[in-house]
Amino acid sequence: MLYFAIAIGIAALLVLCGVVYQTIALRSDERRFPAPGRLIDVDAHRLHLYEIGSGPSVILESGISASSLNWRRVQNEVARFARVCSYDRSGLGWSDLCNQPCTPTALAHRLHALLQAAHVAPPYILVGHSFGGLIVRAFATEFRNETAGLVLVDPLDPAEWSPITEQQQRMIAHGIRLARRGALAARLGVVRVCLNLLLAGNRLLPRAAAKAWSGRAAEVTDRIGGQVRKMPEETWPLVACHWKQPKSFEGMARHFECLAQSVIEASDFPVLDLPVTMLVGAQNEHPTDQSEYARRISTHTRLVIAQTSGHWIQLDEPDLVVSAVREMVEAGH
Repeated sequence: MLYFAIAIGIAALLVLCGVVYQTIALRSDERRFPAPGRLIDVDAHRLHLYEIGSGPSVILESGISASSLNWRRVQNEVARFARVCSYDRSGLGWSDLCNQPCTPTALAHRLHALLQAAHVAPPYILVGHSFGGLIVRAFATEFRNETAGLVLVDPLDPAEWSPITEQQQRMIAHGIRLARRGALAARLGVVRVCLNLLLAGNRLLPRAAAKAWSGRAAEVTDRIGGQVRKMPEETWPLVACHWKQPKSFEGMARHFECLAQSVIEASDFPVLDLPVTMLVGAQNEHPTDQSEYARRISTHTRLVIAQTSGHWIQLDEPDLVVSAVREMVEAGH
């Protein structure tokens, strides 16, 4: 009984130390890594908008759990000929967490409110990656007169999830559980310790933590690390800083919770009548016919195969994304 009480006391002390460590470190992060853009009030919470360049308005929309940072290479190049804006959805990057739904139409309306509050003038060329492709399609549907064209970067196809299978439902439920575990681990400072070690070149403890967290060690750390390493090196500490915060995991969980509803909603999107360029990664497996998907998006869809890219074309072949945006700008869309 005495040993049990001692063990409980030690565990409680470790938890307290982790919480204090995380609290102090969060305050330090706010000073060391301030938002590069503007924090704008939208629906009673702040969204982070990062804009550079001048000219036509180009809006970059990230995938389901990604932030504005994954667009950095593309954004720097597009800024040579346009006013290009990236932003963080609620709970991600530098943006506040909120309780509002994370379905494509709701997110499109939130994006529209952000652009209005930031005085970013239409018409917009919207660039959406993966799940972000559904958001920009919803935006074009809701705000057709303010949309000049779309560039879809390996967009999620609702047909691949409709009707949703038991395996996909289990996958979503597993993703929600992992995100919520991650939020708890972040509150206790565990994520922070692991990411600090990973950035310092020590992979042993982070892999062990990933195995305890998800049951898959090397797959989790290597896959995430592989994508981050494709980003500009100066963004690595910023990515790590964001994922040391519980809100990033909670934001991801809320997107996953709405995913099944999002797919149902997106399945009813009408065929658009505006110019669309759709980039598809040749190295990413697609169970559905992408040329048929392109026809379901717009009557004016141009399909481009990114031969050396996987799902993250903006990281594998950023010049291809930049060229697609440039062509749309030069065409006067």
